[in-house]
Amino acid sequence: MNHSIEKFLIVGLGNPGYLYKKTRHNLGFMILDQISKKYFFSFSKKKLGFISSFSYDDKLLFFLKPSTYMNRSGIAVKYWIIKEKIIIKNILIISDDIYLNFGNFRLKGKGGSGGHNGLKNIEKEIGTSHYARLRFGIKKNFLDKKINSYVLENWKNEEIDDLFSKLDIGIKIIFSFVTNGLHKTMNIFNCHNT
Repeated sequence: MNHSIEKFLIVGLGNPGYLYKKTRHNLGFMILDQISKKYFFSFSKKKLGFISSFSYDDKLLFFLKPSTYMNRSGIAVKYWIIKEKIIIKNILIISDDIYLNFGNFRLKGKGGSGGHNGLKNIEKEIGTSHYARLRFGIKKNFLDKKINSYVLENWKNEEIDDLFSKLDIGIKIIFSFVTNGLHKTMNIFNCHNT
C-alpha cells in the first residue's frame, strides 16, 4: 500500500449494545451504519471500538464506533488517531445535539462541547477542541423531561422516516468533508441548514 495515502478518521458517537441501539444519543452510530449499508462494508470489533476502513477518492477512511460508552469516547478516538497516524484536521466527530432543531446539521472546525459528554471527553483525551465536528439536531419539545432521559429514549416511529432522509444529508456532508475539506463543506451546507 502507498504509505503517503491520506487517511481520515470518521467517528460516530453512541453507546454500544442493543439497549441503546435506537436511542437519540446513538445518532453517530446510526449514520455510520447507514454509510456501511450504502457502500457495502461491515464493522469489525477491534480495540476500543467497531471499526471499518474504506477507500474513497484516493483516500483511506476509517469509520469508528467507540465501544467505550459515550463518556469515554475520547479514549477510543485517541487510540485510533495514534495507531493509524491520522492528523487532527482529518478527523470528523459526529454527534447528536439537543440544542439544534431536529434534522438540522452544523459542521464546525472547533468549539466547546455544548454539554455533550462524548465531545467533552474527546477534547480532554486529545488535548484540543480544534477538531471538526458534525452535530445533528435532535431537539423537539422535550418539555419538562430531563435532557439525560430524553437523549436515551428511543426514536418514535413517526420520527424514523424523517430521520433517515435527514441522515442522507449527513452522509453527503461527511463525504464532502473528505473530498472538499472543512471550510468549503461548511460554506456549501451550513447556509442551507436553518
